[in-house]
Amino acid sequence: MKRNRTLAAASLVATLALTVSACGGTKGGGGTDGASGSGGGFNAAVDKVLNASDKKGGTLNLWTSTDADSWDPGRAYYASVWNMERFYTRTLLSYDAKPGKDGLKLVPDLAAAQPEIAADGKTYTFKLKSGLKFEDGSPITSKDIKYGIERPFAADVVAGGPAYLVNDLDQGQNYKGPYTDSDPNKLGLKSVETPDDSTIVFHLAKPDSSFPYLLAMGPAAPVPQKLDTGAKYGDHPVSSGPYKFKSIEPGKGVELVRNENWDPTSDPFRKALPDVVKLTVTTNSDDMDSRLLDGTADIDYSQTGLSQAAQAKVLADSKLKANTDDPFTGFIRFISIVPKVAPFDNIHCRKAVMYAADATALQTARGGSYAGSISGNMLPPNIAGYDNYDPYGLTQGKPQLDKAKAELQACGKPDGFTTTIAVRGNKDKEVNTAVALQTALKAINVTVNVDQYDGKLYQSVIGAPDVVHQKGYGLIVMGWGADFPNGAGFLQPQADGRFITKTGNANYPETDDPEINAWFDQAAGEQDQAKAAEIYKQINHKITDNATWLPIVDDKALNYRNPRLTNVYFNDALQEVDFQALGVSDGK
Repeated sequence: MKRNRTLAAASLVATLALTVSACGGTKGGGGTDGASGSGGGFNAAVDKVLNASDKKGGTLNLWTSTDADSWDPGRAYYASVWNMERFYTRTLLSYDAKPGKDGLKLVPDLAAAQPEIAADGKTYTFKLKSGLKFEDGSPITSKDIKYGIERPFAADVVAGGPAYLVNDLDQGQNYKGPYTDSDPNKLGLKSVETPDDSTIVFHLAKPDSSFPYLLAMGPAAPVPQKLDTGAKYGDHPVSSGPYKFKSIEPGKGVELVRNENWDPTSDPFRKALPDVVKLTVTTNSDDMDSRLLDGTADIDYSQTGLSQAAQAKVLADSKLKANTDDPFTGFIRFISIVPKVAPFDNIHCRKAVMYAADATALQTARGGSYAGSISGNMLPPNIAGYDNYDPYGLTQGKPQLDKAKAELQACGKPDGFTTTIAVRGNKDKEVNTAVALQTALKAINVTVNVDQYDGKLYQSVIGAPDVVHQKGYGLIVMGWGADFPNGAGFLQPQADGRFITKTGNANYPETDDPEINAWFDQAAGEQDQAKAAEIYKQINHKITDNATWLPIVDDKALNYRNPRLTNVYFNDALQEVDFQALGVSDGK
């Protein structure tokens, strides 16, 4: 569970670049401090449906400056591709088509109902709806779902996508996928059974309450074996949803049209309002923003925020601002404090950094309040278990120098010390963050040397504990977002000692606490999600108390929406506007 959208999806790593004064952006993201107008008002689509309508017709025009990594649901890892998949891909379960936290709920999609789960939590049985069809009219069966799941096991053919199902379902079989499968039916993964065409059974090695989230991901989508083209499947994936691909032109865009074999009565949430969905790729982000503002484009498919010039223009014009939303992206930007690098092996030295940090200066380094809200802990607002825990008073926005100096005294460094902060040199916001902390710590006589490394080497630099120790990186600037919206999806790669790896490590503090590890197992075995959330809250509080993470902001992105759009809302599971719900009011 190492790849996530922070690390794998360049489209979501992009951050705001504000030079204007940031004076808005409330913690809840649902304020209306922009003037109301035809656009509905600032943040009007964050926690409710804006311009609700069932009107069909017209063309939805999406634009992007970042092309898809793949349209193959088994290979895609970009967040916005996962969003687009809702047009053409169905899975056993899907996130509900509702705004805000209501969208975190998984609802049956291809499945007729929620799964039957065995008492031991290790067997999941699904029944499929009747009458399901692919775009060519052939029936969708349990075997197609199993085949789709098996494809990413062939890592040499279907590479790049989430590997969670591979990790959960292989269980020592060392299955190599369907392309070299000796089984004549090419359905040889033993942990998944299809006793008939409408039944699929998953056998887990141990209980995992996160498992249903994995079945809402692209690698769990059905694929008809006869139409699978292996590594080239992304050139024309076969639709199981309301739209199918008319054309795919890498670097230029795609066009989706209605799938006449989609049965709306079988679909719990998709409205399928536009006749056509177009995505246009441009290499010029300023041009794309200009098209957004002049109405040529309806919405930025990448959902990473307006460029600097466009933001300044929009925030200075109340009518334009009324067409924008500034929701949380589900990421936390942070500085990790590494206990295995002295003097941070002493918790009091770590606490000195926490108290001396200037949270407002760190927020400003990332672009001010439109770029994120100051955070006091290590769970973002979209994850169940989140609360306002803030043991170091970070959300007050000011350094607490007296407390910081007392901690220095307690750790035996009353005159301060010297350390090094590692930061990706090609990420201006992160470099600004490192400098802001460097400046703040001077007030307690702590000297911070800033080491800028090549960002593309992060897995073998900050992701390699031996390198971190060798270079004396006591502080690491980074960010993180979850692949699926629960505490395991966000916290486990960062805080479970069993996830520490020699390279590609995301547990930068190298936390290996038996109690925390056991809590993760307890949460995984807890089928009651509310109870699991309480466990994740407990984990979050403990790692925050340990002063190994200095959270900077719960990340936000300021995005523009065309006033003609209908059914606009931000879905907390997708952490984007739910594309599949959109319509156009003018029918053009």
